[in-house]
Amino acid sequence: MVNNSINRKLRMGMVGGGQGAFIGEVHRIAAQLDNQIELICGAFSSDASKSKESGRSLFLPENRVYGSYQEMIERERELPEGERMDFVSIVTPNHVHFSPAMLALENGFHVVLDKPMTFDSAEAKKLKEKVDETGLLFLLTHTYVGYPMVRQARKLVRDGALGKIRKIYVEYPQGWLSREQDDSNKQASWRTDPAKSGKAGCMGDIGTHALHLAEFISGLKTTQLCASLYTYVEGRKLDDDGNVLLQFDNGASGVLIASQVAAGEENALKIRVYGENGGLEWHQQEPNTLLVRWLDQPTQIYRANGPGLSAEAASLCRTPSGHPEGYLEAFANLYKLFGNALRAKLSGAEINDYDFPSVDDGVRGMAFLDNVVRSSESSEKWTPFTV
Repeated sequence: MVNNSINRKLRMGMVGGGQGAFIGEVHRIAAQLDNQIELICGAFSSDASKSKESGRSLFLPENRVYGSYQEMIERERELPEGERMDFVSIVTPNHVHFSPAMLALENGFHVVLDKPMTFDSAEAKKLKEKVDETGLLFLLTHTYVGYPMVRQARKLVRDGALGKIRKIYVEYPQGWLSREQDDSNKQASWRTDPAKSGKAGCMGDIGTHALHLAEFISGLKTTQLCASLYTYVEGRKLDDDGNVLLQFDNGASGVLIASQVAAGEENALKIRVYGENGGLEWHQQEPNTLLVRWLDQPTQIYRANGPGLSAEAASLCRTPSGHPEGYLEAFANLYKLFGNALRAKLSGAEINDYDFPSVDDGVRGMAFLDNVVRSSESSEKWTPFTV
């Protein structure tokens, strides 16, 4: 049934993200930043009492705070269309991504999901099949492509300004896991546990971001890779550092470095892309600046909401030039793009090009981890990128 009067906020439910969870609060702030989305329900913990406590702290009605995601999806589905949630955001550890996402899709709810998309590739492919079958919207929160300067970088590459792309360097060093962490650090404990994180640690957590950023800006796809994974902290069961050589489908080569034992680093994601005519450089910790260096011209500096930006990049800026925007605003841009698409879909419009990370990106991310681990364990090293 077509709804031609979506003159209201979009209604969001949440799975996970209760008290003490970092990423849940980020999602809530980002979703509500543009005043187009409201949180109306949630199952915030696998512990029903903790879920209820989290719901109270968010001032949600008691009857819309659930003890499990199964209960939430079932009960919300039974509500009248004008009351139930429109979509669910799933902000749990990796091993609790697939089941709530699949159940939501099976019950007609659109999905926002953290990366990496699933515990393994088999789950990722099943989710893709269900998304394709239902036609429901699916946003995978690769945050960094929400930055306006990343969109500007992609526009320059798409327009051919740099010429044919030849070389990509992308690095993502963090230092927060440089020492052994005790079980009280929830963020560290599940990320370093293969039963919860999957087959990769650092590469799954931040290496997938780096690959997605490289392919997003360049428009290229990885065809081969050669990887070495390392575990430096004694007793840790998953990689905390890794290096990957990349080969792209146009013949370009690349280097990807991800580490969570780069002591002293915070969140220093950085990318450089070089073509025949010049190269660009962007740093996540200085996100409002994009440098473009030309072979035979002076260096060019683009600034967020400054002169010369593409319409797309400018549309994702909120404040005047010189007023810094950062991680929360980039995250909010993904929700903004998803919300615009969902509002159009609920109004009956047919839109075939959703410009936010999708289930297809999630499948590639999981394939990246499979190929990286296989390459690291192989004596052959160079490994075809298979999906």
